[in-house]
Amino acid sequence: MRWISSSGKPSPTQRRAMLYAFLAAASYALSSPFSKLLLHEVPEILLAGLLYLGAGLGMVLLTGFSRFQKNPSPELSLDQKDLPYVVAMVLLDILAPILLLLGLKTTAAANVSLLNNFEIVATTLLARQLFQEKISRSLGWGIFLITLSTLLLSFSSLESLSFSWGSVLVLLACLSWGLENNCTRMISSKDTRQIVLIKGLGSGTGSLLLGLFVGELLPRFPLILGSLLLGLVAYGLSVYLYVRAQRDLGASRTSAYYAVAPFIGVVLSILIFRELPSWNFWLALLLMLLGTRLTHGSEDDESTVQTS
Repeated sequence: MRWISSSGKPSPTQRRAMLYAFLAAASYALSSPFSKLLLHEVPEILLAGLLYLGAGLGMVLLTGFSRFQKNPSPELSLDQKDLPYVVAMVLLDILAPILLLLGLKTTAAANVSLLNNFEIVATTLLARQLFQEKISRSLGWGIFLITLSTLLLSFSSLESLSFSWGSVLVLLACLSWGLENNCTRMISSKDTRQIVLIKGLGSGTGSLLLGLFVGELLPRFPLILGSLLLGLVAYGLSVYLYVRAQRDLGASRTSAYYAVAPFIGVVLSILIFRELPSWNFWLALLLMLLGTRLTHGSEDDESTVQTS
């Protein structure tokens, strides 16, 4: 897929892909604040498993409804040559949410929402190094500012340079998801529901079994149901729309549009927890906004970008 626009404007296909990316971001933005609430009652690893199981069960329902359609989707199914990317995708989707939830337990939800933007940096740099996607000068500056803002958020006390290990765990989660995004990009031309189904049920089951193995106890049924519903929206719907967007935008460009998610998460976190962040948060927010704007503006640096 190429970005070709003689007028410098996106095509209808590209605009639809952008809309998918923004809707994916809005869905995922619910994750940090509501996961923070659930962590009071649900152990970290089991919560990660329930969130992904919710995503997988949602795709089971969607697949069931699609069978009654007169014109079923002509999308291609995954095959044997996709197996390495599928395995890597599932394993990384087990690791990343566990790291995120462990970090979320000791870090303010607003900070975690903002730190999630580091996923753009990880996705883009890995796309450049592993899959030769082009990074424009504007996108490069955006990555630099986002990285600088995450460094600001990684110190719990700038006066004594006290490092926040919760923030480090969140950044490691973003790195894991950045690699996972690129693995998913390699199979994004295949059946989207099948991809999300495998991500959800595979990663969810793996995390759930791991949680039970280390001695975590299942919470009460209403909390299980709430975790599954959050996973359905924040992970299932979000991933479905994200994969659809990747087909026409590529991994790095999709992650740039997806970057609105942390800012929605910040607003929700402040409203829910009534937490007034420290001054370094606001400085990091300013740098993050500027960096995100530059990543969006990078599409104007060139008329054609090869994404596959």
